Parts: sequence; C-alpha cells; structure tokens
Amino acid sequence: MSDRSGIFEGDNPFEIARRWLGEAEETEINDPNAIALSTVDEGGMPNVRMVLLKDIEDAAFVFYTNYGSKKGSEIDANGKAAFVLHWKSLRRQIRVRGHVSREEGPQADDYFASRSLKSRVGAWASQQSQPLSSREKLMAEAAKMGVVHGLNPKRPPFWGGFRIKPVEIEFWADGEFRLHNRFRWTREGADGAWEIARLYP
Repeated sequence: MSDRSGIFEGDNPFEIARRWLGEAEETEINDPNAIALSTVDEGGMPNVRMVLLKDIEDAAFVFYTNYGSKKGSEIDANGKAAFVLHWKSLRRQIRVRGHVSREEGPQADDYFASRSLKSRVGAWASQQSQPLSSREKLMAEAAKMGVVHGLNPKRPPFWGGFRIKPVEIEFWADGEFRLHNRFRWTREGADGAWEIARLYP
C-alpha cells in the first residue's frame, strides 16, 4: 500500500505493534500495556475489563489471569476475544480480534515466577470473580496462602496465560480535522496471509 508509511510502515503487524508499544512506554504515565479485553457470556452479552498485555509474540498477543474468572470461563466457552490498546499520549490505538488458546506450560511458569511474592500469594488467595463477604476474609486467605506456599509459590493450576492469535488487527492514529488514519489487517484463519486496507475514519 503506497501511502502506508511512517508509523504504519512494515510488513509484519506484530512488529508494528511492538514498535508502537515501545514508544508508548516512553510517554504513557501508567500501564502502557493496559488493554480493554472484551468477551461474551453464554447468552451473547458482552463483557469488557482492563488487563495487562504481557507479551507480543511473533504471531500472537499474551496476557495472564485466573482461569476461573469471568473472562477465563467466557474465553474457554467460545475461544474468541477482542481487545483495544489506547495511548492518549500518542493519540493511537490498536484493535485486535482473534482466536484464543491457553498458555499453561513453562512460559506461564516463568512469568508467574517473575512476579512479586505478594502477587503470587494473591493469585493463590483470590477466587477471582466470585462473591466475597469482606476484605478481611481476603486478607486472611492471603496470609494463610503465604504460610502454606512459603517464599517461592508455584503457579496455581487455575492460573495461567491466554494467547490471542488474531484474524484482524487495526492500527489507528489521530489525524488533523478528525481525518484519522486507519489500516485494517485481516486474514482467513489464524495462519492465513494478511490483507491490508485503508479505512475511512
């Protein structure tokens, strides 16, 4: 595409996404890797929440969570999700839709081990998305898990990663007079060839 230059230049959308995230890490005050993750429940009602994107791989995006959470159960039920990365400082965003699979092997173990001790204990203590009678109960459970699992807690079997292999990625950047720049990358299936189209703003 002849006019896809500058910040949109490149033949690999994952490299573009990594480049944009790297720039955002220099300008965003907090959590440049925060994504608004969207899933749907069994009735088709959408849910959205903020989570942290932890890796942009060569062919996928990875985040981590409690598999028993609402988002985890909804992803397991239909294997699809969408998210948006938005950076106010750069006036850019990336939208992604795709198929999702679990990451619960050594990569998940390594990431869990890299987290702070408090975060690892908290993962064991939280029955994410379930009703909680009081904060005191949560704190007591965290204290108990700290004793049970010690100073090097292993990754819980109910906690791990999700890998989103996109079938659609859209790069958006602010333009003058609200004439924004949008390029949509689409493909058939998670391993197909990309087609790129410029969209009206």
